[in-house]
Amino acid sequence: MSEHEDAGRDPGPRVGRSVEDFVSQLRGFTDRALGLAAGAVPSGFSLPKLPSPPGAMSAAQLRAIDQAVRGQRKQIAAMTAQLQAFDEQLAVFERILEPLVEWSSTWARLEESVADLVRRPPEEPDGARP
Repeated sequence: MSEHEDAGRDPGPRVGRSVEDFVSQLRGFTDRALGLAAGAVPSGFSLPKLPSPPGAMSAAQLRAIDQAVRGQRKQIAAMTAQLQAFDEQLAVFERILEPLVEWSSTWARLEESVADLVRRPPEEPDGARP
């Protein structure tokens, strides 16, 4: 087949039809298996109850997951707001500390220079040396 002929064909209905055939065959197999099992089961023994259709469970599970994800996103938004507020508080604290650090450094230099003047031994006159 040429590329042009392939482009003109619509594979959609063929794929849809094969899926329908598969589902139909699967249902038939399940019905036959249940029929055989029901005949082979002793009268006092009952077959386990089949769960609800998977689609119904999936919808409930997806709804629960959706609610959990929305809840987690709300928590993250709240944490983000708290972190933003904390960051702003730290920025203010940092601006307050800057002049205090500078003042403290200046005070330390002043103390050091005054301490050098106080601790300096008195100078002896040249004639007083032995």
